[in-house]
Amino acid sequence: MRGVISAAGYVPYQRLDRSAIADFFGTGGGTGTRAVASYDEDTTTMGQAAADLALRSSDIEPEALWFVTSAPAYLEKTNAAAIHAALRLDAAVEALDLGGAVRSGIGALRAALGGKGRTLVVAADTRDGLPTGADEASAGDGAAAVLVGDDSDGPVLAEYLGGASRTLEVTERWRIPGGARSRTWEERFGAHVLGPAAAEAWQAALAGSGIDGAAGIDRLAVTGLNSRAVATALKAIGANAGSLVDPLINTVGNTATAHPALLLCSALEHAAPGETIAVVALADGVEAIILRATEAIADHRPAAPIAGQIAQGGSLSYGRFLAWRNMVTVEPPNRPAPARPSSSAANRRTDWKYGFTGSRDRSSEMVHLPPARVSQRGGAADEMDPAPMAHTSGTVASFTVDRLAYSPSPPTVFAVVDFDGGGRVPLELTDVDADEVHVGMRVVPTFRRLYTADDIHNYFWKARPLRDGASGSAPPGDSL
Repeated sequence: MRGVISAAGYVPYQRLDRSAIADFFGTGGGTGTRAVASYDEDTTTMGQAAADLALRSSDIEPEALWFVTSAPAYLEKTNAAAIHAALRLDAAVEALDLGGAVRSGIGALRAALGGKGRTLVVAADTRDGLPTGADEASAGDGAAAVLVGDDSDGPVLAEYLGGASRTLEVTERWRIPGGARSRTWEERFGAHVLGPAAAEAWQAALAGSGIDGAAGIDRLAVTGLNSRAVATALKAIGANAGSLVDPLINTVGNTATAHPALLLCSALEHAAPGETIAVVALADGVEAIILRATEAIADHRPAAPIAGQIAQGGSLSYGRFLAWRNMVTVEPPNRPAPARPSSSAANRRTDWKYGFTGSRDRSSEMVHLPPARVSQRGGAADEMDPAPMAHTSGTVASFTVDRLAYSPSPPTVFAVVDFDGGGRVPLELTDVDADEVHVGMRVVPTFRRLYTADDIHNYFWKARPLRDGASGSAPPGDSL
């Protein structure tokens, strides 16, 4: 039996109320909120967050990591390698970038389900649109990760029953290399060509899965960037309204490449043993997959349920959103821009920079952050064991709010963090209001992009408040 061993979604903390768009421009916007990647997040950091949550729910290491996005942080350089390093995976685990097209998200997932070996499929996207436009309002940022394997690898949460594909050469949505925004043809055209293709793929998927009609599906997710085409597809496949999965449009927004996997994660979090789950994605054709939840899903406990992450969102002003997305030019920090990070130095300290791994003295058990060869307690040399800290919560021992330091989103909050079980290190805080920071605040590490200089992204770890129900949350005193 082959299927999903573990799955998790990641929803950024920041939320933009769509009504703020209309309040500012007098038009556009809409109802609900959209998730917004923070100024220090990109598809790589969000993908790492989702992948980490998926692996946290399972003790099974993948044999391959596939990263899919339509908004890569790098071209030519493999973005999946940074995720691989931050997850502290073995060097034998291959890490590949797939995609560029929105369809690649569900395509990679279906390829993994129909393939062999343990594959971690990670999809992430940041989505933009011109102010007051439909894309700006309906889009959202987020990521999802699905670990696929066989029952010989570990308990399978949902068995893959089958799928189908219909490919169309249709210029319905496009963006050329270097383009900042997607362009679209008339929505009616997309609905006209994608609707019949959805019906064909749906019937083929049902037949291949041995399911007799739409009534045999308990949870159905139909997604695509053309809302009119999605509505047409729902009618064409004869969907039962009671089986529809919340599309998350009013709370997260459409995360494009990541959305099929994100909706699958959401469906799995609510599925009962024996229920069938179908995901249909519209993009340059149609991809459909069908799974059945197994008995193992009754014991599945997500590391951070999507509903909990949505509930913990913080409010973001529209002006700050525009500044973060470089849609408006604001006064830059009155400080020199940071220097280009050193590739050679980063290579020497990969375990620390990406894996957030310190060292623990074997004799005194003292944790050294960053890792050291000589113990500060006793002076023993080269008597250290690795001390991974990425899943360990900590407490703010002291902090400072710096309104002069270089930052794309001042003020900058630095804190000295004491980690549970030992270890102290100064870290920048993120996803937090400076006025809310206090000594004793519980925090958890999070992988972020510090800055970009000379087209090199400087990734490292920050700390963010430990919130109940949010990704990475845990009771005070617990390690993650």
